[in-house]
Amino acid sequence: MKISDWLDEKKAENVDVSQIVLPKDMSFDEAPDETIYFKEIKPCGLLCTENHPFSTVERFGHWYYSRGQDKKAGIHSLKMMWRLFTKDKDIALQTAKAHIE
Repeated sequence: MKISDWLDEKKAENVDVSQIVLPKDMSFDEAPDETIYFKEIKPCGLLCTENHPFSTVERFGHWYYSRGQDKKAGIHSLKMMWRLFTKDKDIALQTAKAHIE
């Protein structure tokens, strides 16, 4: 089942899908239709393999998945991860940019 179809089903069941966690098998089985936005704060260089604040917006069918790690978490942190599913592209982009700027 596609992510967009699964989200539509959950929405039809009156589930708040804005903060829903995808089943692990689903999140690894489907690549996004497109990545609309990506920004990462990585001042320590390209070769660093630690965690860095980032924001991304990916489109799955008619759903936008905005996710990342808030800039306020700092470099090499595991805290302040966030996500948002929405059908509104502008809200997805505004949310992603607000968390990284």
